[in-house]
Amino acid sequence: MLDLIAAPLVRELVYLRRGTRVEADATTYSLDVDGTVLRGWVVNPDRGRALVYFGGNGERLDVWQDVFAYRFPKHTTYLIAYRGYGASDGLPGQHALSDDSLALIDHVAARHPDAHVDVVGRSLGTAVAVHVATRRDLAHLVLVTPFDSLVATAGDLFPGLPVSALIQDHWDSAAISSDVRAPVLVLRAGRDLVVRPPRTDALVAALPDPVVVSFAEADHATISDADAYWTSISQFLDDKELSERTH
Repeated sequence: MLDLIAAPLVRELVYLRRGTRVEADATTYSLDVDGTVLRGWVVNPDRGRALVYFGGNGERLDVWQDVFAYRFPKHTTYLIAYRGYGASDGLPGQHALSDDSLALIDHVAARHPDAHVDVVGRSLGTAVAVHVATRRDLAHLVLVTPFDSLVATAGDLFPGLPVSALIQDHWDSAAISSDVRAPVLVLRAGRDLVVRPPRTDALVAALPDPVVVSFAEADHATISDADAYWTSISQFLDDKELSERTH
């Protein structure tokens, strides 16, 4: 009964979408998924390789257009907002976002038939990205500030609350990570107070042989400020060997 009463409030607390909203005419690309229109941006169109970015919770995607265009010139990058975020229609939820992500990957793969798709997920987007990587063949999977499960992460932030009863969308990446077939790069922040170290440790332990790059002085929001962050991703996507290291 508690979860039913609190469900609308919990949804708003779990999916921080209000600050991401933009007008539909501010976007340049749309994808209809069974009647729900997802909107966003595509940068560097008509490149030979494709990259899909699944953003963090409350993260605006429009601000990344120039960055991804510059940092990944070989890729056409798809910055498509989750349903309920940005200018996308609908309400977010684990089942809907999971289905949407597969539809997006299939759409991108069809547009780039000669290349497998690279995926980068950040924070909440790592859970979406792991789900995709267990269902589709990807060229590379990059996970930025990832967690083992949303419930465990929320439990760290709100000790004493019955989060497992309140949060219906568990996003349990660790439970499915053994099914990931793509090579994996994990980027973690040494001062992350949102995704605590045990949460990332548990996911790393569950993944099949990931490469881990740590940014000791970064926090959850600032990890992408370092040039080494972007260099690590670029080298990984170009199949250059990366060792586990700390910056």
